[in-house]
Order: sequence, then C-alpha cells, then structure tokens
Amino acid sequence: MPLRFADATDEAYRYPLTIRHLLDRALVTSADQEIVYRDQHRLTYREFAQRVGRLASLLSSLGGEEGMTISVMDWDSHRYLEAYFAIPMMGAVLQTVNVRLPIDQLLYTLVKTKPGIIIVHRDFFPLLDEIRQALPGLKAIIAIMDGTGEPAPLWAAGEYEDLISAADPGFDFKDFDENAIATTFFTSGTTGNPKGVCFSHRQLVLHTLALCGHSGDTRHRGFGVDDVYMPLTPMFHVHAWGMPYIATMLGLKQVYPGRYDADMICRLRTEHRVTYSHGVPTVLQMVIAAADRSATDLSGWMMVVGGSSLTPALFAEGRRRGMEIVGAYGMSETAPILTVTRRSPGSESGSADECHLLTRAGVPIPLVETRIVDEAMNPLPRDGRSRGELVVRAPWLTPCYVGDEEGSRVLWRGGWLHTQDIATIDANGNVTICDRLKDVIKSGGEWIDSIQLESIVANADGVVEAAVVAVPDDHWGERPLAVIVPAPGATVTLGTLNRPIEAAIADGAITRYAKLDHFIAVSELPRTSVGKIDKKTLRARFASVQSDGSAATEPCTI
Repeated sequence: MPLRFADATDEAYRYPLTIRHLLDRALVTSADQEIVYRDQHRLTYREFAQRVGRLASLLSSLGGEEGMTISVMDWDSHRYLEAYFAIPMMGAVLQTVNVRLPIDQLLYTLVKTKPGIIIVHRDFFPLLDEIRQALPGLKAIIAIMDGTGEPAPLWAAGEYEDLISAADPGFDFKDFDENAIATTFFTSGTTGNPKGVCFSHRQLVLHTLALCGHSGDTRHRGFGVDDVYMPLTPMFHVHAWGMPYIATMLGLKQVYPGRYDADMICRLRTEHRVTYSHGVPTVLQMVIAAADRSATDLSGWMMVVGGSSLTPALFAEGRRRGMEIVGAYGMSETAPILTVTRRSPGSESGSADECHLLTRAGVPIPLVETRIVDEAMNPLPRDGRSRGELVVRAPWLTPCYVGDEEGSRVLWRGGWLHTQDIATIDANGNVTICDRLKDVIKSGGEWIDSIQLESIVANADGVVEAAVVAVPDDHWGERPLAVIVPAPGATVTLGTLNRPIEAAIADGAITRYAKLDHFIAVSELPRTSVGKIDKKTLRARFASVQSDGSAATEPCTI
C-alpha cells in the first residue's frame, strides 16, 4: 500500500490545479504590468482580473453555469484572454471556435458542443446569423463591436464592453475538481468533419508548468519575466499553443494584434518592443516580407515556429535579420507542445549544425515520453536512422475524440497516443519528423519523405515556397510532384529543381527515386484553416499531371 498523509489535518488546503491559480502570482508581482490590444486598449493585470470577474458575473446572469459550453468567436484580443480565464474559472467549458472553417464544418462543431452562450466579434455576425437558428440550446449571444460605436444586433443580449462594465467584478470563484473539463475545440483536419478534443484544468496547468520549465533545457534564450509577448498563433487554435497561460502566470507584458495584418504586427513589434512570439512558417514569411517593406528591425525577436516544417531556407532568412528562430512540435490532440529544438553544446550561431538542430522537431519538454514504433507497436532503436510512427505520453493529452469511440481507440491504440507522423529519434532524444503517414510517397518500392524533398526544392533558385505530394504512376505506383511558388520574374525549370535534389542524392541524403519527373508552378499554395499547406487539396487537384517532364502552370488558390 502506498503511504498516505494519515495525520493530515482537515484544515490543510488541498490545492487544486485549476486555471484560477495561474493568475494568482501575477496579481502579486505584476499588478501594474500592461496587457495591450492593438492601438485600441490598454489595461493592467489588476484591471484584467477585475474584467475576468465581470465577465464571469455577466455570463452567470445570462444563464452560464458549471459544465455549460460557452463559445468564443473572436480575433486575438484581450477579450479572448479574459475568456481563457473567466469561463473555465467559473466551472464552464470554453470552446474556442475555429472561425476559418467552412460554414458547414463550423456549424457541425457548434451543434456538437451545444453552447449555452456565444461571444462573437462583429466580423462573424453574418456567419452566426445564418446558423444560430440551428442551435436550440443557445441562451444568449454577446456581441463584440470592437470600438466601432455601432449598436449590437437585435438578436444579441448586448455589446461586450457595455455589458461587462455594468457587471460585478467580485464574482466568487470557488474551488472544484481539477479534472473538470476546461476547454474544448475541434481539430483542423482536411478529411471529413473536424474531431473534437477536450482538456481538463489539471492538464492545462501541467502543460503550462512543463512548457515554462523547458526554457532551462534548450541552450537558447527562453521565455522569462523581461519578455514582451505577442502571439501569432490564433487563439482559437490549441490555446494559442498554451503560451498566453504562461505569459499571464509570469506576469509579462502582453500585446494582442487582433486580426492578423502584417503591417500592424510590425508596428506593434516596434512600439512595444516585442521579444517573443510563435506561429506557423507562413506567418513568419508574412512578417519578414512586411518588415522588409517598412524597414522594421527584427533583431532580437524570438520566434517559435511549428505547425508545419521549418525549412532551413526560412530559418536562414529569419537569422539573417537578427531573429532567434527555433522549432517546436505538437498536435491539437496534445494541448499542443511536445518537443522544442535544442542546440548542441558549443554550437555556433549561424552554423550548419545550429540550422540542422533548430529546424527539427526537437527534444521532449519535461513530462513527455516519446517512442517510435513499427506497425505491431514494437519499439524501434533511438539511432537517428530507424523510422517508425511517433507515439507519445504526457499528462496533458486529450483522452478521446468527443463522441467518436472508434477514433479514440485508434488514437490510443496500445496505451500510447498515435501522432500518425513518421519520425526518427537519436541517442540524445532529438525527434525528426520525416513525414505524415498519409503523405509518404511510395515509389518503386522506396519511401520518399515529402517533407525532406520539399525542403530541398524550396532551396532551389527562384523558388519562394514548395510542397511535394504523391501522384499515381502506372509503372512506379507513385511519383513525387513538386508544386512550387516561383519568385516574381524568376524562370524555374525542371533542371533548376533537380539540381539540389541530385546533390542530395549524391551525398546519400535522399533516395535516387526522389528526382522529379515534373512540377507545377502556381501563384499560391492552398492552406488549411490554421495556415498549414493543404496537401489533400493538392493531391486531388493534380492527381493527373503531364508525364513528359514539362512544367504545367496553373493558378492555385482557395
């Protein structure tokens, strides 16, 4: 029998790991620190805590209660941060609605969760007006007019700022079970309907603490009290990678950019001296382009890049402008962070070794177990070469897909969460993602990693961006197709693209079957709702391509 605190007094406080306690310390150490929304709103942490109380009182007055789902449809803002705290702190469940989903999928997510209250930005009024009649359990809608001065729609209970200014800041937040569900949202998959995941208070607190602790484990600058934080990952997407909870717990200055506008992001970076952000590669590319137009100084700005592969070329572009760029890896199902890249001892800034290490998935953060396995769940060697599916364990992984028993069993087959990513792990724990199981190209009996190949293609002369997908081939089964965005005015040929591929083949870095037979030049690559390249759309659009090795050019937009 495990030993227990047999003599513990009944007066001892059983400290629950709930989101409320992430705010406690900031009110002691950083009560006068600022939280900024664009150029429109500034508040201190003391005022923020009062607004959290007011929001909880407002929601309660509209019928909000423990266990109810309350949905938010907003851009990145101080309001969203208030919802991150007020809704779970009152025992309700925060649904962060992916406002970029197609309307039928968005309606699907709301019908599944049955929200009692929706908080919605004016940009999404037409969308909500179209679907709200299909939500019979809906008690109230709170409209965000975002400083326009316009009246709220007649179907709304009122305007966000007007309503919370009249609400009581002294809401009595009580302790409850730390295993209560705090948040829910839906994955942004490109096949079928989105899948619902959920996370408890305990899971989110542990994720916050572990991610905060990784700063001493990477050999690059961490995330600390002197940083100015601006998220560039949508707050509707996997808790903005959990970073707003860390920033609030540490009492950092926070800057929220609203709807993403590259020029506004650069202005906020300069005005508030932002030092720490995170986002997908597309956002980093957007920021770099805007900074070049406006001569914005990016030096010293740390950017954690995830969601898609961080290419050496993009890493180099950021480093050339003085940014600190590191990679990270995770999933919607994992809250999300699992690994962060780590420098090797003595690696020099700007070296090939640094680039190689910092563009991988990285090492597990504290409390994360990683393993690569074969199809029978047998563990494979950690030798940096053996490839298998990456499976993981951590105390903050979603326990299920909501309402999908079969999907949940597949997700957790063998007691490990299955990422569906093909990876290697080396002797130092460095994880390298080779490909998605569904994206690996099987050609002539050889496996070609699409991620590795598109990284090589993206480095070819005249290429801005690249994706590689499998297309059917009568002889080889599948062949790789490169879909590229050429630089303005550039002439890209098959020889241009194959030159770096042939060099990689000669070095033994990639199989000879990776040499391209054909490519497609497009104006832009299709994206999912969270900014990832939509390979499903590319495979469907270009399932039949020219077989004579010539280039086809076709606009490719969504």
